[in-house]
Amino acid sequence: MTVLIKILQLLLSLSILVIVHEFGHFLFARLFKTRVEKFYLFFDWPWAIFKRKWGETEYGIGMIPLGGYVKISGMIDESMDKEQMKQPPQPHEFRSKKSWQRLMIMLGGVFFNFIFAMLIYVGALSVWGETYLAASNVKYGILTDSTGYAMGLRNGDKIIAVDGIPVDNFYAIVPDILLNDRQEITLDRQGEIVDLPINREYIPLLLKNPDIIDARIPFGPFVVTGFSDDSPARNAGLAMGDEIVALDSIPFEWYDEFQVYLAARKGEPLTVTVRRDNELIDFSVRTTEAGILGVMRDVSNILEMSTMHYNFAQAIPAGISKGWKTTGDYLKQFRLIFSKDTKAYESLGGFITIGSIFPGKWNWQSFWNLTAFLSLILAVMNILPIPALDGGHVMFLIFEVVTGRKPSDKFLEYAQIAGMVILLALLIFANGNDILKLIRK
Repeated sequence: MTVLIKILQLLLSLSILVIVHEFGHFLFARLFKTRVEKFYLFFDWPWAIFKRKWGETEYGIGMIPLGGYVKISGMIDESMDKEQMKQPPQPHEFRSKKSWQRLMIMLGGVFFNFIFAMLIYVGALSVWGETYLAASNVKYGILTDSTGYAMGLRNGDKIIAVDGIPVDNFYAIVPDILLNDRQEITLDRQGEIVDLPINREYIPLLLKNPDIIDARIPFGPFVVTGFSDDSPARNAGLAMGDEIVALDSIPFEWYDEFQVYLAARKGEPLTVTVRRDNELIDFSVRTTEAGILGVMRDVSNILEMSTMHYNFAQAIPAGISKGWKTTGDYLKQFRLIFSKDTKAYESLGGFITIGSIFPGKWNWQSFWNLTAFLSLILAVMNILPIPALDGGHVMFLIFEVVTGRKPSDKFLEYAQIAGMVILLALLIFANGNDILKLIRK
């Protein structure tokens, strides 16, 4: 069920964004009296699920859910309609319009994606505000792994500042280090202030595992609030409301110590001691092959979250600022992707990676925030100067505006084919990475 919910959220989000993007092209085309022959959600190859013609435009839903398109008359696009291009230009065609008008038509989709993302952020901030974990509320310090230890971090450290800038949002620390080339972390280590240099050789490891810095939480009170499907603990007799106090008569101070103990005893029988009605009871439980008991607990009351509330007037500048910052951070990632030292290209993902960022339970706040983020990604990716993307068309149009020379239709056809090959290769690479990650798990 969790996977289905993620898939449904991904499809709905991408469908909304495709419609918004293509409507941007459609609106500017109609503004300049350019005929739009088709407006499709998804690709109608080999046929359409639904189609209907209103006026000059055929609207429909295609079979292949990999995007969508508008077919603008007299334009070399993914439809590769060469026959139309052999005919004399008509006044209603894209190729007959002034270069600045064609430029606006091509930028319409990207423009609408940016505006749509800003509107979502404004709306989300005015309705829900922004909830985050303040670094000052991470009262038990951090939890890290072997990579963090190699960097010099220790469990229980409290991160005060990065490059002398006080930390506010705890979960923004690692992205800040990755995107802004930070050099030093200031820590409170059991009352002693420590300045820890950031060794750049660990950046590739941070990219692969950005969760190496997490908030540490205590083990108790560990009150069972739910069970997973086929939970070994529930099958052994544990019940909701039981408080787990020890494994094999060993009490734990920290929750991560409990997890390490379980991981070391995968598939083995354990004695789980619980407190029920002020009485201690032992249960023999065999963990799964992954070292899991299959119990859930509520940790929301352990670390206090902070929420910034906005009225609508305050949400407008805050939403725009958030949109610009998100766009800037995404652009900074390209520096990492194309750096051979960071090997960030190994972390590129396709539809599985995108789908995994949606929560397993339907949450409208998360859905709209993620949709805004994806809208900005779609805008940035589409403006890249690759033929077959909007940015490729914009690149040739800017060349025409500057030089006064229009590239030939034959050249544009070849460029479109080359761009489609590049995009197909990127699609295969990104989704291939997803498949490899699943195999390696």
